[in-house]
Amino acid sequence: MFDAALRAVAGRAAVESHLAQVPGSSFPVVFAVGKAASSMARGARAVLGGAIQQMLVITKTGHADPELAAVPGITLLESAHPLPDARSLAAGAELVRRLQGLASAVRPLFLISGGSSSLVEALREGVTFEELLALNERGLAAGWDIAQLNTRRASLSLLKGGGVARLLGTRRALALFISDVPGDDVDVIGSGLLGHDSGQADSIERHVIANVEGAVRGALDAAAAHGLSFEAGARRFDGEAAEVAARFVGALRETSADGLVWGGESTVRLPGRPGRGGRNTHLALAAARLLRAGESSSILAAGTDGTDGPTEDAGAIVDSGSVERAELAGCDVERAFREFDSGLALEAAEDLVHTGPTGTNVGDLLIGIKHSAKSLRGLAEPRML
Repeated sequence: MFDAALRAVAGRAAVESHLAQVPGSSFPVVFAVGKAASSMARGARAVLGGAIQQMLVITKTGHADPELAAVPGITLLESAHPLPDARSLAAGAELVRRLQGLASAVRPLFLISGGSSSLVEALREGVTFEELLALNERGLAAGWDIAQLNTRRASLSLLKGGGVARLLGTRRALALFISDVPGDDVDVIGSGLLGHDSGQADSIERHVIANVEGAVRGALDAAAAHGLSFEAGARRFDGEAAEVAARFVGALRETSADGLVWGGESTVRLPGRPGRGGRNTHLALAAARLLRAGESSSILAAGTDGTDGPTEDAGAIVDSGSVERAELAGCDVERAFREFDSGLALEAAEDLVHTGPTGTNVGDLLIGIKHSAKSLRGLAEPRML
């Protein structure tokens, strides 16, 4: 189900599908920024081909497609996430340079996905990198939601909060977004990298081409194909990860369906020295602690981008035996939960999910099934993806 969800919102396919509906358009210059930038860039190449003269792709380290780097005219930059570093400023400088050098007749194409906030930056006059880093660290530690964090980021930036629109002026442009934010607000995605400039009207045409609801539908369709009845959440989940876990476990117990699929994004408040993990592994461990002995439910909590915070884990699949397996492997589960070292506990339980970069980024998914895979399919219950 998780795999089907990812395929439903794949960056390449989403860009291909949208551009195929824009016949006759020419985009000689393409900018792709975000965790899904490589996948989206490949979608643009599939449709536009040799019409693309220049392409700048800025993505998270480890998420770059090496095939793109070998294509003439494509510049591929790997940058930092979740905290910016010198590479973020270098990528921002390159983006600004290219925007300022655009010929007047060129209509550029922008491909934007989550992660852009950290990956590319140019600071307002008088703002230091230390101030930017401190803001990001404070926001992540305090568990600010994405809208609050991005609003604060924009106050320091030349690019965020409509900054690219200001640089483009009245130039026409097309911007396609893969959304990982509440309400699919283009003024929030990537801290509003291609959002509206409140000080002036612009000529940017904006379209959200993939979001978490599409991923949820993909998971539901996969369940139905196997004869299973799953329910979607009434709205996107949010709030503190442990509280979300409690709501999800409660809803899973109460539903008459085979299981649940929720999409959204939780938050965590980090201690001064957190261990290995992110919001999804913390949520998964919280759920595992709530499952009763012998309860047959299994729960997946994972990021659709294939990474959970600063880790290379996508998340985890837990069940009522997860805590016991971790403890038998020598892990103090309560310490791990308290100190946000959930990745260590779930590694000990052999519950971590690894996908690698997925080519999309629409937030997080929670998938819960009320019966073991073994009882439904006659197969061993999967431990890893």
